[in-house]
Amino acid sequence: MGNYNYTFFFRKFINYFLQGLFYIAPIGATVFILYQVFVFFDNILPLKIPGLGILIIILSIAIVGFLGGLFIKKPIASFLERYINKAPIVKIIYSSVKDLMGAFVGKKKRFDKPVLVKLYNNSELQKIGFITQQDLSSLGLGNTKVAVYFPHSYNFSGNLLIIPIESITPLDASSADIMKFIVSGGVTEITLLEEKTENE
Repeated sequence: MGNYNYTFFFRKFINYFLQGLFYIAPIGATVFILYQVFVFFDNILPLKIPGLGILIIILSIAIVGFLGGLFIKKPIASFLERYINKAPIVKIIYSSVKDLMGAFVGKKKRFDKPVLVKLYNNSELQKIGFITQQDLSSLGLGNTKVAVYFPHSYNFSGNLLIIPIESITPLDASSADIMKFIVSGGVTEITLLEEKTENE
C-alpha cells in the first residue's frame, strides 16, 4: 500500500512539474531572448546607465529614418547604391539585407501570400510556404512558375524553391499565423480569415 502511494505521489509530482514547465518555459524563453537582445544592443554603447545605450540607438535610428525621408531622395540613394554595387562582396551583403528588411517593413512587403504546395505530382505530400516572387521573367521562367520560401520549424532559416503555379493552393489565413504555425512545427492553432471576420 505504501509503495502504491509513493508511485501515485511521484506520478502526480511529475504531472504537476510538466504542467508548470508548460506554463513557465515559453515565458522564460521569451524573457531570456529579449534580455539577450537588450544586453547585446545596450553594450554597443558602453554607458554606465543600463538601458541608456539601447535608448540612444533606437532614437538615432528613428532620427535617421526621419531625416532620410526629408533629405535622402531617390537620386542621392541611387548615387550611393551605384558605388556600393561596384564592390562585389559589399553589394551582396547590402542588397540581401536591404531586400530582407524590405520584405518585412518596406512598402513592397513579402511573406504576405501563404500557400500550400504540392511537392510531387503522384504524391499527397504538401508543404506550407510563402510566395516571395510571382514574376520570374528575369530568370527566363515567364509567369508559369513562382518563387516560394519555406521556413524551417524551430529555426529562422529556410529554403527557396521554384514551384509551378498549378501546384500551389492559396491559404485563407494571416501570414503571421502561418509563420507561427510553421516555426512551431505545426503546434500553433490557426484561425481562418473568414472566421476572424465573423468573430469581429
